[in-house]
Amino acid sequence: MNTQQQRHFDALYQQHLDNLILQGKRPATVDAYSRAVRRVSAFFDCPPDTLTTEQLRAYFRQLIHTHSWSTVKLDRNSLQFFYRYTLNKQWTWLNIVNCRAVGRGLPAL
Repeated sequence: MNTQQQRHFDALYQQHLDNLILQGKRPATVDAYSRAVRRVSAFFDCPPDTLTTEQLRAYFRQLIHTHSWSTVKLDRNSLQFFYRYTLNKQWTWLNIVNCRAVGRGLPAL
């Protein structure tokens, strides 16, 4: 990210942390949800509010192959929270099939 994007990300990230705390999330949830926002931002090297649905689909396609199913679900839930409470946007639900089903030949996305 360039300097301007980093400042924008930092402001969004702080707002996200504030929203998590205001919603009464437990410290472990705050940590996990904030890690997910950092992970998707690092993956694309840009603030998460600029991502398209197709970019998010690509992110989850990759995540399914590199992380546990619980991480995939956690990232989806944390990004849904980020969109709803930090960006005040409607989250476009991504239909993600359990990775155990993917191993049986079903499509991942």
